[in-house]
Amino acid sequence: MNDPNKTSFVGRSMPRREDRRLLTGRGQFIADLDLPHMLHAVFVRSPVAHARIRGVDLSRAASAPGVACVLSGADLLQLLPPVPDTQLSLPRKWTTLVQHKFINPQQPLLAHDKVRHVGEAVAVIVAQSRYAAEDAAQLVTLDLDPLPAVVDPELALRPGAPIIHDKFQTNLIGAFTIGKGDIAAAFARSPHKLQRRFHHHRYAAAPMECRGVVGVHDPRTDCVTIWSATQVVHWVRREAAAVLQLPEARIRCVALDVGGGFGVKGHVYPEDLLIPFLARRLERPVQWIEDRREHLMCSCHSRDQMHDVEVGFDDEGRILALRDHFIVDCGAWNPIGAGVVYNTAVHLLGPYKIDAVAIDARIAATNKVPNAPYRGAGRPEAAFAMERIVDLVAGELGLEPAEVRLRNMIRADEMPYRVGMPYRDGEPIVYDGGDYPRALRQALDALGGVAAFRQRQGAARQEGRYLGLGIGCYVEGTGVGPFESAMVRIDPSGKIFVSSGACPQGQGMETIFAQVVADAWCVDPADVVMSLADTAAIAIGFGTIASRSTVTLSAAIHGASERLRAKVFAIAANLLECAVGDLELRKDGVGIVGVPGAHVSLAAVARAARPGWDHGRPPGIDAGLEETYYYEPPTVTWSYAAHIIAHDCGVVVNPMLVEGQIVGGAAQGIGGALLEEFNYDLEGQLLAGSFMDYMLPTACEIPDMQLIHQHSPSPLNPLGVKGVGEGGPIAPPAVIANAVSDALRPFALEFNRTPIKPQIILQAVRSASQPR
Repeated sequence: MNDPNKTSFVGRSMPRREDRRLLTGRGQFIADLDLPHMLHAVFVRSPVAHARIRGVDLSRAASAPGVACVLSGADLLQLLPPVPDTQLSLPRKWTTLVQHKFINPQQPLLAHDKVRHVGEAVAVIVAQSRYAAEDAAQLVTLDLDPLPAVVDPELALRPGAPIIHDKFQTNLIGAFTIGKGDIAAAFARSPHKLQRRFHHHRYAAAPMECRGVVGVHDPRTDCVTIWSATQVVHWVRREAAAVLQLPEARIRCVALDVGGGFGVKGHVYPEDLLIPFLARRLERPVQWIEDRREHLMCSCHSRDQMHDVEVGFDDEGRILALRDHFIVDCGAWNPIGAGVVYNTAVHLLGPYKIDAVAIDARIAATNKVPNAPYRGAGRPEAAFAMERIVDLVAGELGLEPAEVRLRNMIRADEMPYRVGMPYRDGEPIVYDGGDYPRALRQALDALGGVAAFRQRQGAARQEGRYLGLGIGCYVEGTGVGPFESAMVRIDPSGKIFVSSGACPQGQGMETIFAQVVADAWCVDPADVVMSLADTAAIAIGFGTIASRSTVTLSAAIHGASERLRAKVFAIAANLLECAVGDLELRKDGVGIVGVPGAHVSLAAVARAARPGWDHGRPPGIDAGLEETYYYEPPTVTWSYAAHIIAHDCGVVVNPMLVEGQIVGGAAQGIGGALLEEFNYDLEGQLLAGSFMDYMLPTACEIPDMQLIHQHSPSPLNPLGVKGVGEGGPIAPPAVIANAVSDALRPFALEFNRTPIKPQIILQAVRSASQPR
């Protein structure tokens, strides 16, 4: 809205304003809520992966000391309507463009006919204390008729496999096909062909704070307040309104300080709906706090994809044809529908120009925890398959992997580049800008160049040390729609209040958006008050997922400010007795261009906007200074020596926070590639149920990182910003697999599966022939 040359806060590395309260113990998380007369809920969960429920005996639990309520899944069937089918909505335009088939088994709030994975909730106990509820839960007797389990997605799709959802008589939850060009002709004219299978294993987010919900019912107004450690407060309100059969206006959902989300809190869980139902039924506040064992066993996992990739390429390493058949293990339920899986498909090509593509995906139900987004949300799987196959093409031809990438990359002069396939909303995918070859060359230059590295590599091999160079390239769609909202209001004190449905979980949003607002209004960020993640503060919102909030909310703030500025200028012109066209924004107010002394503060304008007599509003301007704007974005011993990241997120609002996002995300990607893994035995029992056996990276496993910033402002929003939250974890699995494969090339070893743990490398080397 202002002259970009006058920007004073966007682009600064400003300390996070929220840190003071968090570091001094003044933060408030879901477990900190201690309401009068509050009850505590505990869930009874299935000890087996697959069984019919013959009965749930709650009699002893119901009579236990301190117990206020016990309910089974069968009880809920008598008390509540079916859970609404709203989370799997597929955009209409997408359904007309993409050949697809989906079914949507709807997850009940409590299992009543079958249990379909270990940890699925079958009953809930509500008591005066968490201790009493836990003790009573031990008194529940489950009568379960065990059924064969299936934990392999390929086996799940074969005839005769145990059926997870009897209603549909198939474990194929979804399938789609997309592509472009003449794939058969492209393969026919390819002088070289290569096929490989790539497996990206199952792991998950591990936020410091687990999930939690508190529900409160006001019997006087029949209104319900839900506090939830969620990334999507408006989604929770929508689903709760359907379950409770209340108007959305009678439901308020608030996310307090949230200790990390990373996608695992980015959709609605049964507990988000059952806890407010219990609060309304019992007319007492009810709290449920997930413990770490529950989180690992019951909150959604991610990744778990198998790709069969075939490429055709010429003598120069240019890829002429790409075919990918992949299977996703969605677990027992599919809470996000096509989201993650389609993300994988449309991000597969990355920065490469490939004219003939055929991709088909299948989603298989198994007796595992449901699969949902985790930071990257389908993109790390795509990058792993694509970047491994590019390295293999280079190896087949005896070329440098970096050179093969450069020969296939989209050039800067080809931007904006039309990919030729639709995005999740059905709109054509268009890369809006960037210089991919330059980014790769900058990263290689920071390493000292490929030739110099090869010399070091050769010298190290003479000493019995094996160095490897791994490259991972990707393109990430960010700022996804369908919309985000912002309400901007100027208070009579002169403070600017901004409300939005965005839901921070540690990203520093209060700081970032205060910087954006400060530049829009020529004020200090300290004069900006942010109200986020509260449905009472703004009627409509979307939430914080998919690297979207900086893009969409900044644009919404810009739009609301543009509208509000027209009103501010109209009132200021009336007060200063001048024409609107003679005015300009100045520090903390509005003044007449070229007349330094002719100035009115924003506080004075806000006071003049009040209703009543003797106001300062001109005719036709209604009372108050407040505007809401809905932004709809365009569619668009081993050691790890060093990790160099060249990235482009457009205009950087706060460089310090951007670096934190990238480094933190890369650390998560490294943990997923090297350490973290959820394994199940053949009966569907989870083999990593605590941090004793689910290994997270520590500072010792994270290498030194060097960041190289490129700045290609996006033309698709007023500030030129791009999302950055999910980029960090995408490349590391491919980078590590390529580096290890490159290091051990003398042993003719390929690493096409994750995780790439030290013991896996050791076993592979021991089983290989002597180095060439």
